[in-house]
Amino acid sequence: MATRHGPAGPADSHTRERFLQAALTVLLEQGVSGLTVRSVAEAAGTSTIGVYTRFGGRNGVLDALYERTFEMLHEEFAAVPRIPDDPAAGILALARSYRRFALDSPARYAFMFEQAVPGFDPDPDLRAFAQHTTFDLLVDRVTPVTPPDRDPNRTGYLIWTTMHGLVSVELTHRARNPPPKWFIDTTDEAYDEVFAAGIRAILIGLGLQLR
Repeated sequence: MATRHGPAGPADSHTRERFLQAALTVLLEQGVSGLTVRSVAEAAGTSTIGVYTRFGGRNGVLDALYERTFEMLHEEFAAVPRIPDDPAAGILALARSYRRFALDSPARYAFMFEQAVPGFDPDPDLRAFAQHTTFDLLVDRVTPVTPPDRDPNRTGYLIWTTMHGLVSVELTHRARNPPPKWFIDTTDEAYDEVFAAGIRAILIGLGLQLR
C-alpha cells in the first residue's frame, strides 16, 4: 500500500518488518507515549537515520504501525468461525474477539481508536484500509440477517459502536479503583456477561432476523 511511509519493495521488506516489530514492542511495553523515532530505532538495534530513511520520519512509522495493528485485528476477526444455525451467536463471537483484542493490549487499542498520539492523524488511505479489513467483516456477517428495508452498513455501525463503547468503558474502569457498591464485579466473567448482554440487546433492538 502506497501511503506516507512509502511502498515496501522486496529489497527492503525485511528491514521494514524489523522496524515494525520494534515499533510494536515499544507500543506494547512503553505505551503510546514511548513511540518516538529514537525508541523505535533503539528497539530495532539501529540508528534514527535508518528510521528516517525507510519511513521518512515519525508519521511514516506511525502510519505503518497503524496499518499493521489493523491487519492484526483483521486476523482475529477472520479466525472467528461462522455459526450458520445461530447468526446472533456468530456476531457475538466476533464482538467478543474485539473485546479480547482490546484487553490484550489497551495501549494498542488506544493507538488504533483514540487520538492517543498528539499530532498524529492516520493517512486517509490507511483509514479506508482499516474499514475494509475490519468493519466490513462485521457488515458481512450482519447483512444476511438485516431486514431488506435497512442498510447493513448502518446496522453494522450501530453494533460496532456498541461493542466499542462497552469495551472502552470497561478499560477505563479496569484502570481505576471501582467506586463503592459498583454493580459490576471486577472479574473478567462479570465484565464479559455485561458485554454480551449489551451486544444481544442491540441485536434485538435493531430487529435483526436472527431466526
